[in-house]
Order: sequence, then C-alpha cells, then structure tokens
Amino acid sequence: MHSTLKAIINSHRISKARQYLTVGLRNHLSEGKTSIQLCLLALLFALIASGIIILFRLLLNASFHFTELKHIDLRDSLWDWRYYLPILGAIVIWLLARYTSSKRYKRTGIAYVLHRYKLHYGKIPLQSAPGQFFQALAALASNFSVGREGPAIHLGAVSASVLAEKFNLPDNSVRIMCASGIAAGISATFNAPLAAVIFVFEVIIREYRIHYFFPILLSAVCGAVTSRLVFGNVHEFDLIQVIHIPLSHYPVLLIGGIILGCYSAFFNFSLLKITKLSHEWPLYTKFLLAGVITTIIGLFLPHALGSGDLAINLAIENKTAISLLIALLLAKTLATVCAVGLSIPGGLIGPLYGIGALLGAILALISAMLFPSSIPYIGLYTVIGMTAVMGVSLSAPLAALVALLELTNDVSIILPAMFVTIPAFLTAYQGFNCRSIFFKQCEMMGLGYKVPPLNLGLQKTGVRALMDSRLLVVNQNGELLLEVMKRAKGRPVLSRTETGHVEMLKLEFQADGENTVLSSHPVKLLPDTASVDEAYKLLAIKRSGEVAIYQGKKDNLVGLISWAHLQQEIRKGHV
Repeated sequence: MHSTLKAIINSHRISKARQYLTVGLRNHLSEGKTSIQLCLLALLFALIASGIIILFRLLLNASFHFTELKHIDLRDSLWDWRYYLPILGAIVIWLLARYTSSKRYKRTGIAYVLHRYKLHYGKIPLQSAPGQFFQALAALASNFSVGREGPAIHLGAVSASVLAEKFNLPDNSVRIMCASGIAAGISATFNAPLAAVIFVFEVIIREYRIHYFFPILLSAVCGAVTSRLVFGNVHEFDLIQVIHIPLSHYPVLLIGGIILGCYSAFFNFSLLKITKLSHEWPLYTKFLLAGVITTIIGLFLPHALGSGDLAINLAIENKTAISLLIALLLAKTLATVCAVGLSIPGGLIGPLYGIGALLGAILALISAMLFPSSIPYIGLYTVIGMTAVMGVSLSAPLAALVALLELTNDVSIILPAMFVTIPAFLTAYQGFNCRSIFFKQCEMMGLGYKVPPLNLGLQKTGVRALMDSRLLVVNQNGELLLEVMKRAKGRPVLSRTETGHVEMLKLEFQADGENTVLSSHPVKLLPDTASVDEAYKLLAIKRSGEVAIYQGKKDNLVGLISWAHLQQEIRKGHV
C-alpha cells in the first residue's frame, strides 16, 4: 500500500513537471526572443523539410536519367518523343489538378507562400503540398521553362509550418518555423545556405530580426549539409571560367547594367501581362496552351527549354554565334513567360539564370567586337548577367549576388556584379516603375500581403508573454460571487454563465462610497497560441475590456489581457 501510494505521488510529480516544462516552453516561445529551444525546433523541422526536398530532387534526377533531356540537340530527329514532353506534361499536370486535392488548393508557389506568411503566420494547408510536389515534378520533368525553387519554397514552408502547428507552437513561432523551412528548402535545392538566408530575409520576411536569424541560419545549414551528404559538395556553375576584369572595362559594364535593367523590366512586364490576360481562363486551356508553345519552341531551339542549364552551357561556349544566342534569348524569354504566366507550377530563378546568362554572353560578344581585349571575360559577363537579371526581376539584388557567389565558388564576381546591379536596378525600378514580381502576382491573384506596422509588431509576440495568469475562475452565481470578489485582492475574477459564456466580474462603488455592487460584462476568448495582435484586434473595437486566454479546451482558462494593460505595454515599447 505504501509503495503504491508513493508511486502515485511520484507519477503526479512527473506529470506536474511535464506540465511546467510545457508551459515554460510556451511562455518562452511567446516572448519573441532568441532561444536555444527555437533553434532546436527549427533544426528538427528543417531536417524533415530537407528530406522532402531531397526526395523531390532524386525523383527529378531519375526522370532526367530516363529522358536524357540534357543531351537533346538541334540535330536530333523531330520525331524524337522528347520534343513533345511538354504537351504530355501539361496533360498530367491538368489531371493532377483536376482529380486530386489540388482542385481545391489551386494556389501554390512563392506568391501564395508570401501571402500566407504575411497574413496567416505562415500557416499553409497540408493538402496543398501533394499537388505542388507532383505537379512541379511533372513540369520540370517535361522540360517546361520553370525553376526548382518554386516547389522547394512551397514544400519547405508547408512541412515546417504544419509541424509547428502539430507541436501547438505559438503563432509568432509558427511564422519563424515557416521562414526556416523555406531557407532549408532553398539550401537543399541549390547547396547555397547563405543565399537561402538572405533570400528569405530579402524576399519573404522583408525585415531583419535577430531572433529570426539563428533558426533560419541553422535551417539553411541543415539543408546544405543534407544536400551535400546525398549529392556531394557541388557548385552548379563552378565550370564557368571567371577572370578578374580590370577597372578600364567598368564603363562598358555600366552600359551593360542599363541594358540588363531594361530587359529585366521587359521580362517582368511580359510575364505580368500574360498572367493578367489568362487569369480567368480554365486550367486545361492554360496548361495545354503552355504545352503547345513550349513544344513548338523546343522543336527549333531545344536549349531554350528546361530550368536554364542548357542555355547557360551554350552561353559560356566561346564558339556559339551571337545570332543563335539572340534567338535563344528570345525563345527562353517566351518559354518562361508562357509557362509561368499560364500557371505551370515551378519557380523563376532557374529560367532567370538562363536568360541572364544568354544576355550577358550577347553583351560580351558585342563588347568583344568593339573592344577585342574583353574576349577573355565572357564568363564574367555571363555571371554578371545572371546576377543582375535575377536581382532586378525578383527584387532581391543581395540574394542574387550571394547565390552566384556560392554557385560559382569564385569571389572575383563580387565587385563587378555589384557595379552592374546598381544601374540595372535603378533603371528598372525608376525608369520603368518595375516592382517585385511576387508582390505583383499576389495583387493579380487577389492575395493580400500588406500588414500595418503596429499589427506587424504585435504579431511578433504571443499572448502568453503578456497575459495576467493570476486570474480566478468561478462557476457559482449569486451572493457567493460578491464574497469571492472581496477576497480576490486585486486578482481578475472570471465567471462562467449557465450558457457556457465567460464574464468579467467587477466591484463598483456606489455614490455613498460605502456600498458596492457586483457588475459583469462578457469576455471573448483566444487560444494561448495566438499573437498579441489577435487580442488587440478584439479589444480595439470598443477600446476597452478584456480577452481571456485558454489552453487546449475553452474551459481551461490560463490568463487575461486587458485593453489598459495592452496599451501600457505598447507605449513602453515592450510589444
């Protein structure tokens, strides 16, 4: 009997300790501060996100081994079945969209992830992941001119955010986990961890917070390590021969930067025009049209298709004629605009690299005609073109620079690439009113992404960090409530009504100053995973009152936030 009683007591103590640790972790994560716990969670989720991306890459590589698309050539017979893969791919993508969960979750890609990150704490429906996985796999395997980073970002964000919700993390931490999953996905795709971190901050988050940095950085490292374990430490563009360019050539680079900016603005305008024009078209019409156009382009210029590797390889060959490069540039631009604009799932970075490489090579050959001494620098012009076009089109100049630095494994590109990117960016953004293509896509799809600064600041803190947990909860009605209020000693008292609603009890003094009257008013409820912004929105309607916080079930009240306390914390700058 004594041992049984002791075991029950020890079990109760362990249960209490676990509950204390869980509450302590929730409170810590709600504060929005740098923590080891947040980093460890990000690492765990990044491992799973990286595994999904590695699986995607392995399946994609297996399809390339079967089709041998990288070896397709202009001399091949037009009866080669590989030329007609885009039409087959379009049919497969439509079938997946028509008869799977993708029918309900049509919106995918970076613009959709950006919308969910900004307005929904990065919470993305799990049901959207299978469609994105298999549709993007079909698009890339069938040689559409789309990039790998689109599915990588979507799948990384979904896996991390869904796991964060399963762990019942506060909303402010779910958003950080989503950003960390994106970094892991990009890093596992390109083996470029630093570029992944900068891309997330520059394109997705668009602000810098120190407690965001370490979870995202750790996730990017995890993505790169897993990629290297499976595929080796491969730098995709390290075969490009980059030779340090003398300062005497910088005026030519300046002119090249202006041209690159103009073409990037033209690309963005064309893509958005096609997207807007086809927005209301049925999916089968868009997919089939994209497949037919891509197939026609591939019949004449197969190197214009795919993610961009074929175009880059042709651009860095010194034997390629300038007329062929110009034809490839126009064909690659048309193939990318039609594929992405007609809703073929995939990203933009790979095709932009191909377009930038071709444009850079064309500029290099023109420069060589005017200044023969610039012939050795064709490789550098190619990399600079890739950097500028990606940076301008995606409004991510720093991410583009770091990405090419990691992918080429050559630091000599830094100064000339920076020098060219500045006039390219200014020309496009001031001369042609060019803006981030992702935000424009959000606007065309009716997806919001703008959050007022006050709400954005409040979203970074969870309600557990601000709530008053000293509350009393009573179920009785009548005279006992008055006695409870008198003994509460300033602690907030909540009462449950017979209908299950929660009311805030207060003692109000009468005019004679001696008698007191018990009053009550209804209180709205919020889960303990909510952010302070959710409490602010509820209280700002009347600019008074309180919000009760519950954990798990609604009858388990754990705290209270009042309008007066919230305003006081805002004025102090604590939230």
